[in-house]
Amino acid sequence: MIQISEHIPLEEIQHYLESHGLLQSKEHLTHRLKAGEGNMNVVLRVTTNQRSIILKQSRPFVQKYQDIPAPVHRIAVEHQFYTAIQNRNIDSNIPSILFFDKKNHLMVLEDLGHCKDMLFLYSNGKIEHRVLEKLVTILSEIHQTPVPTDFPDNLEMRKLNHQHIFSLPFMVDNGFSLDAIQPGLQELSMPYKQDEQLKKQISDIGNKYLSPGTTLLHGDYYPGSWMTDENQLYVIDPEFGFVGFAEFDIGVMVAHLIMATQSEDYATKITSVYPGKIDVQLTQQVAGIEIMRRLIGLAQLPLAIPLDTKKRLLALAKKMILS
Repeated sequence: MIQISEHIPLEEIQHYLESHGLLQSKEHLTHRLKAGEGNMNVVLRVTTNQRSIILKQSRPFVQKYQDIPAPVHRIAVEHQFYTAIQNRNIDSNIPSILFFDKKNHLMVLEDLGHCKDMLFLYSNGKIEHRVLEKLVTILSEIHQTPVPTDFPDNLEMRKLNHQHIFSLPFMVDNGFSLDAIQPGLQELSMPYKQDEQLKKQISDIGNKYLSPGTTLLHGDYYPGSWMTDENQLYVIDPEFGFVGFAEFDIGVMVAHLIMATQSEDYATKITSVYPGKIDVQLTQQVAGIEIMRRLIGLAQLPLAIPLDTKKRLLALAKKMILS
């Protein structure tokens, strides 16, 4: 067994890679360091005298919040997702898998180099139209992928996600102090936590999220899963992938671009560019729920906006949910 971390001796990684035939002749390791601030998994960048590669390993808990249990086999779901969408005209937009070790819950991937995630959208509030169109195209290709008969239901991960999307943010007393995030946010959240009509609609869509569907989904299609440099765009981290309804992925995308840009026009922009047939009302409802849960839930974003703006976004989200 191997358990990777930024402190693991280079010799141990060298032996592991050599034993699986992953190093070339005269190739040896020179560095290893944490590759970004992963939320769910341990992600390590390993540099050799010839190249660099990425090692990604899941644990039986959320890496960022280690008191939250999480299914350790999520890395296998990610592997099956990448395998399923091969040959979908988006091979150049997903990282190549070099090796998968089911026993150690570890995957070796190509290093995307100087790419960075697109969380910067929350601070600069701008996305080029060509980038938006490409992200929608990639998502459409994922959704059009024939669903493998053995694709896992990923129900444990969905239940974990369901709790943080549809349940915990709307509990009056969930043990999470919103005023620690921003003074006044707790009071701002209370009318929504006490709105039974709103919570009933959210619960209904949450039940749909947990139900079987027909479309392969990424499951977490937001700027943290989008990687870019000057010339390339990648989509990563499909560990929440499952077979469900397309409007979930699209709604999440809509929500994050509304929050990043402060423009509700993205609801129309994205649904009009998406080439498949979708339920626009359901898409907006998902988007509204995602906006709310990101503003008053545990999964906060690097979104530095004043309380008045959050008040406006929450009101918009409610309108979208009850549309």
